[in-house]
Amino acid sequence: MRASVFPGQGSQKVGMGVELAEASSAAREVFEEVNDALAQDLFAIMRQGPEDQLTLTENAQPAIMANSIATLRVLERDFGIALAQVGGCVAGHSLGEYSAICASGMFSLSQTAKLLRLRGQAMQAAVPVGEGAMAALLGADIAKAEALAAAAADGEVCEVANDNDPTQVVISGHKGAIDRAIGLAKEHGIKRGIALPVSAPFHCSLMKPAAERMAEALDGAQAGQLVIPVYANVTAAKLSDPAEEKHLLVEQITGRVRWRESVLAMHEAGVGHFVELGGKVLGPMIGRIAPEASTSSLITMEDIENFAKEIG
Repeated sequence: MRASVFPGQGSQKVGMGVELAEASSAAREVFEEVNDALAQDLFAIMRQGPEDQLTLTENAQPAIMANSIATLRVLERDFGIALAQVGGCVAGHSLGEYSAICASGMFSLSQTAKLLRLRGQAMQAAVPVGEGAMAALLGADIAKAEALAAAAADGEVCEVANDNDPTQVVISGHKGAIDRAIGLAKEHGIKRGIALPVSAPFHCSLMKPAAERMAEALDGAQAGQLVIPVYANVTAAKLSDPAEEKHLLVEQITGRVRWRESVLAMHEAGVGHFVELGGKVLGPMIGRIAPEASTSSLITMEDIENFAKEIG
């Protein structure tokens, strides 16, 4: 069995989606619809930058989603391969969960773009610039990361944000606490702590104001049925109920991205091949989580053509 997976923030780069747009009207239509929904030429920023504009959270989030959905639309329209043929379940890393449920039909493309624009703005506004930070802990498992976060907090917020794979955990919180954690990493048996170039401390309790804004927006969002079940970040469990998924998307703002556990749950449920749409970030993580599983990354037309031939 296969699963479709969707990358999160950090996978953006100038030039993303350009080849697909040049080769396929299906991809062009996705980018045009997102531009119209946001009343902004987001695809121009994706195509030519500048990079600092593309990396802004409010731009990066809808751009990454648009690129993933454009990849799926090319598969569907140009090669006749439906989402259900790509995989029997979907999952996404952080904002990638929105791409996953858009792909599965819970939200329309325009609606998803608007929700991600709001999500990006709300997350950016939740904590003043410079007060929060995130760090990747290399050579850390979840137990070591939790112990380090507790030791470094010292009255401030320092929490595990992303459990990415058995060798990488990301922490988030107040800048002082994250700096202390980086300094204490080796004492806790962790190879290295690296400050991440992010503009806000995502997936920690400091994001509560953003969660409140997203709760209101999601409550009013029209939701269709999930054609394919999704594995939610905060539970690492499969679900098909749109109302439950809305609730979990709110929790996701302040909650831990349980990616390692999600991949293990999918693998234990019979998934042996993970197909990443629009990125090449999740494949290496999956390789470290479930070495027996195979992965495909669909970015270029050649990637898509080769995958289409593989599955017939």
